[in-house]
Amino acid sequence: MTKRSLISITDLTKSEILRITELAADFEAATAAANLATQNESDGSMATRGLLQGKVIATLFFEPSTRTRLSFESAINRLGARVIGFSDASNTSVAKGETLHDTISVISNYCDMIVMRHSLEGAARYASEVASVPVVNAGDGANQHPSQTLLDLYSIQKTQGRLDGLKVMMVGDLKYGRTVHSLLEALSHFDTEFVFVSPPELRMPAEYRNLLDRKGLRYTESSELADNIADIDILYMTRIQKERFNDPMEYERVKNTYVLRASMLAGARGSMKILHPLPRVGEIATDVDDSPHAYYFKQVENGVYARMAIICYLLNVKK
Repeated sequence: MTKRSLISITDLTKSEILRITELAADFEAATAAANLATQNESDGSMATRGLLQGKVIATLFFEPSTRTRLSFESAINRLGARVIGFSDASNTSVAKGETLHDTISVISNYCDMIVMRHSLEGAARYASEVASVPVVNAGDGANQHPSQTLLDLYSIQKTQGRLDGLKVMMVGDLKYGRTVHSLLEALSHFDTEFVFVSPPELRMPAEYRNLLDRKGLRYTESSELADNIADIDILYMTRIQKERFNDPMEYERVKNTYVLRASMLAGARGSMKILHPLPRVGEIATDVDDSPHAYYFKQVENGVYARMAIICYLLNVKK
């Protein structure tokens, strides 16, 4: 079988994106059924547990991660595969000066798939060209984060019942935010209207605005958060990412620009949901957590099902 990697959301067609969200729904349903069976003291083993029996997947995290790494590892374990890898490159031969080429070449011999996060844009694409096994990009710098995008799409589809005809607001770091870049590209397959809210220094890059122009999709840009909440379906908050700034003073100027508070949601549509790739560092006040609009913690759970779907789809494993 031809090796299939997932480096950018653009590696997938619209039909493939929809197939993966469909698989994620299947895995969530199987998990719920297994949990119910366990409560009823019957056989609670999951039908998905042995899908990847005998497989080994390497998780290589050259950059810090909590949710992405652990949800991938949870997905791998639920599918019956084994996990190898590292979450701190300083404890590997990289610290001795080993090149990315050699690291990937070596680890390809130990596993059936590589899941990799790296701080350098383009590192995941390079790894996929070197590796003899499929590579999944778990985030490369400010570039792409396709698995996050697929769990975001699954979350949007679950809460809104559709992916077409939605109005999506993206807030915060739209310049360096790889999650908003990937999500915009995915939603450009659908009839989506966008509202971009950011400081002028962190506006959505021209290449993504040009993509929407080419596809005839509407978008507006604003620096005001509260004024744009009333008529949207999805509010996608992001943190201002300190690690992406070369100038500490630039970060200090913009870090607390937007804080979403419960009082700001009074006029929101009843079905509107708030998503966030997490971690949050103050841009969503804790009083929002009890709002029926808050969905970011359930969104995290959806990540396990979406990543189970991604792994099985790329390995051509049939459920």
